[in-house]
Amino acid sequence: MKKQKKLINSFYYAGRGIISGIKQERNFRIHISIMILVILAGIYFHISMFEWMICIILFGLVISLELVNTAIETTVDIAMPEKNEKAKIAKDVSAGAVLVVAIASAIIGLLIFIPKII
Repeated sequence: MKKQKKLINSFYYAGRGIISGIKQERNFRIHISIMILVILAGIYFHISMFEWMICIILFGLVISLELVNTAIETTVDIAMPEKNEKAKIAKDVSAGAVLVVAIASAIIGLLIFIPKII
C-alpha cells in the first residue's frame, strides 16, 4: 500500500509541476497553444497515423524540454541570485536547447502540413 501511495504522489507532484509551468511560463503557454493548433490542423487535414506519431513525439519533446528549461532556470536563480556569467550561460544554453527542438518541430510540421494545404 505504501508503494502505491508513493506512485500516486509522484503523479500528483508531476501534475503540479506541469500546472506550475502553465501558470508561470509564457513560453510554455505558447508551446501548448501551438500544440492545440497542430492537433486541430491534424484533425482537419486527416493526417496519417504515422504523422500523428511524429507530432505526438515532438509535442512531448518540446513540452518536456520547456519544463526542464524552467527547472534549470529556477535552480540557477536560487543558487545564484546575483548576476553571474556562468549562471547566465547555463540559462541561455538551456533556453537554446528548447529553441533548437522548437525550430526542428516547426520544420517537421511544415513538411507534414504544407503538402496538405497545397
